[in-house]
Amino acid sequence: MTGIVSYGAYVPYWRLQRSAILGALGSGGGRGTRSVASFDEDTTSLGVEAARIALRAAPAGYEPSALWFSTTEPAYFDKTNANAIHAALALPSSTATADALGSVRSGLAAAWAAGSSGGLVVLSDIRTGMPGGSDEATGGDAAVALAYGDGPEVIAEFVGGATSTGEFLDRWRLPGDPASRQWEERFGEHAYLPLVEEAVTDALKSAGVAAADLDHVVLTGTHARAVKASAKVVGARPEAYADDLTTTIGNTGAAQWALVLADVLDKAEPGKTIAVVTLADGCAVTLWRTTDAISARRPAPSVQDQLATTRDDLTYASFLTWRGFLHREPPRRPEPDRPAAPPAFRTTAWKYGFFGSKDESGFVYLPPSRVSMATGSVDQMTPVRMADVQATIATFTVDRLAYSLSPPVVAAVIDFDGGGRFQCELTDVDPGSVKIGDRVEMTFRRLFTAEGVHNYFWKARPIRAASTQRGQ
Repeated sequence: MTGIVSYGAYVPYWRLQRSAILGALGSGGGRGTRSVASFDEDTTSLGVEAARIALRAAPAGYEPSALWFSTTEPAYFDKTNANAIHAALALPSSTATADALGSVRSGLAAAWAAGSSGGLVVLSDIRTGMPGGSDEATGGDAAVALAYGDGPEVIAEFVGGATSTGEFLDRWRLPGDPASRQWEERFGEHAYLPLVEEAVTDALKSAGVAAADLDHVVLTGTHARAVKASAKVVGARPEAYADDLTTTIGNTGAAQWALVLADVLDKAEPGKTIAVVTLADGCAVTLWRTTDAISARRPAPSVQDQLATTRDDLTYASFLTWRGFLHREPPRRPEPDRPAAPPAFRTTAWKYGFFGSKDESGFVYLPPSRVSMATGSVDQMTPVRMADVQATIATFTVDRLAYSLSPPVVAAVIDFDGGGRFQCELTDVDPGSVKIGDRVEMTFRRLFTAEGVHNYFWKARPIRAASTQRGQ
């Protein structure tokens, strides 16, 4: 039995009311909200958070054979973005990594590759468009990780699938362009529907399943009109179609089909058949059947748990600033220097994996130290990963002058459970409500970008609902 052994979805803390766009520009917007990656997040950091949730829920001893990363908005070109995720997850150096970039269909290819080899696929996207446009309002930011394997630990067994491909100009973006373009909607619908019918028919035939027997149908794509019309082509019962989350989160591009699938798996009972139909330069259909293992191994937090702890009062001005459409005068402090490659290479375990060191007495050093203060011994330390250990705020300060795209900066000294004290920046926090004694957890973020180099490291954030702690 081959299939999904665990999964994890990450929904950013911030959401934007679409009505805020209309209020500022007099046009655009709409009803509902869209998720928004924070100023210190990109597709790489979103992917790390989703993968951490998936690996926490994975069977004991699970190690992926490979890590595949896919996005339409990579942090880097000409450099493998999956390597940063690999380092942040502290995976073995023998775990292969690869990027599949540029389109929603690339994410499907990454999932196929990971599924065929017992790998981990990370699908992450930050979707936006020109101010006032449809893509800006209907897009969304999120990430999902799916871990594949076989045996009794499988929670969703692969039972069949099919694809169809056609060359037509529906959606495209030239390198360097800030937003995508789309052809007239009726043309896209005309091109997609025959491909959907072909792929769905072949997939159901491969699994020996009738459309009426489908318990859940995940139907997504970047062409809203074609997706809506495809429901009739699929032919499933009306109540089988899953909420595509576009009203609350938006269309998250490469991550959309997996995000809706994660939401379905969060609630699905054992023995249910799930069809995933994705419209992206053709149509891809996969069929899954949940197993008895799913009841005991759902990840925490779920998609809905995370939605319940988001904030939807982000201002439109902040959204434009974070997405680079509105350039505002920064605080009058020196901008940060470009991170240097050699020191980052020497401290990879600390910078990406967030490993401290523990001496013979059990004292934890952050950053890691070679010398024990208790015994004076040198190089007798034990590496200890602190990324999944929760902590408590010992003291904090609010700095309104420090350089940040989202001032003020909240800095804190935190005490980790089991030992270890560290000074770091807080994120996803209300400066007016933070207090000593608050509980926090670590999150992987992009501190800043200078001269084309992203500086990734860890920050602390208030614990979101249903978060779980992983042992050292």
